Amino acid sequence: MAIYHFSAKVIGRSSGSSAVAAAAYRSASELFDERLERHHDFSNKTGVTHSEVMLPKGAPDHLADRTTLWNAVEAGEKRKDAQLAREIEFSIP
Repeated sequence: MAIYHFSAKVIGRSSGSSAVAAAAYRSASELFDERLERHHDFSNKTGVTHSEVMLPKGAPDHLADRTTLWNAVEAGEKRKDAQLAREIEFSIP
């Protein structure tokens, strides 16, 4: 019998993570990280059936671009222990 699974974690600089790299991996795409000045290319990753950027009402339209959005998140946080994003994963049998 299958059981449910739930986990939540922080994507932050203190663990050496990059929000741009995390977004590229989860969306199976190629994004350029302006802070680190390097490309994160996960476009050969398989198994991603859907990926989209959802913005709340009133958000600037230019943030609909994944690269622009995550580079803005990285630029907005200056601390070396910044919490840039949260990942929530769940599985329902």
